Amino acid sequence: MSFLIVNYWAEAQTFSDKALTQAVLQLNASKTANDYDNLFNKFSGAKTSETWQSSYYAAVALYLKNETLLKKSAGASLMDDNALARKIAAGAWTVQRDNAEINILLGLLYVQKIQIDSSQSSQPDQDIISQSIAKAEANSVNNPRLAVLQAKIKEKSGDKSNADILYRKALSEFSNPSSDSKSPTWGKQLIPFQ
Repeated sequence: MSFLIVNYWAEAQTFSDKALTQAVLQLNASKTANDYDNLFNKFSGAKTSETWQSSYYAAVALYLKNETLLKKSAGASLMDDNALARKIAAGAWTVQRDNAEINILLGLLYVQKIQIDSSQSSQPDQDIISQSIAKAEANSVNNPRLAVLQAKIKEKSGDKSNADILYRKALSEFSNPSSDSKSPTWGKQLIPFQ
């Protein structure tokens, strides 16, 4: 009997891991806030063998949803989704502190937080962004999402020419995908010119 239970659990995990992989592929094709909400629901409900992955992608879906909405209007109403995404990403970070992808996501989420609430740009937020970049650079120097994060910081400080250089670097890195099949592929939609 216990063998059947373990076998059923293993099959359920495999199915959920496959479902997660399929949902991840949809991140780059998503265009609307509703698309990202649907993906968030899939990721947040996923039961995968590596729970940090479903949390990571749930936070990514909220981040990308906010980026889509920020293009259309000011962000005051987006603060709740940003806070939830930061909380989810921080939960994944507690399990995978040296994971470059989670550190980059946290940096992007804090840049987004500052963008949404432009009235307050606190030093603790800036410190988290700097720490996120430093940790990601130590583990994943040629990561296109890291280049996007660095470009957003340059853009925020008014250094458009260096931001464009970093965006072009990211675009080039997206064109040369990592040999690691588990490496995330999202983020190309964050580059303003394509």
